[in-house]
Amino acid sequence: MKKGLTPICHRFFTNLSNPTRLATLEQLMNKPMSVNELAEALGQEQSMISHNLKPLLQCNFISSEKEGKKRIYSVNHETIGALFKTVENHAQKFCPTGGKCLKGEN
Repeated sequence: MKKGLTPICHRFFTNLSNPTRLATLEQLMNKPMSVNELAEALGQEQSMISHNLKPLLQCNFISSEKEGKKRIYSVNHETIGALFKTVENHAQKFCPTGGKCLKGEN
């Protein structure tokens, strides 16, 4: 780990830098979903989604509730909603290209 980088900060941003986890969070911002619904929405294998849900649960970015035989996952709107709003605000306010710099387009 780089000098000066705290383990908490590292873990927080490592979770968000994973494309599958970030896409999962974006989907869950819309509505709570099961692992199968997430897999279908993201076009990925159920096992891949399940694997990526665990770290999100561990960091409390999401929560799960049992509904019959399946689990329904919900996003932590307090943290993730605020974070996504901050990113959107940054893009609108500070990106001269209207946020395209955040999409990898310079």
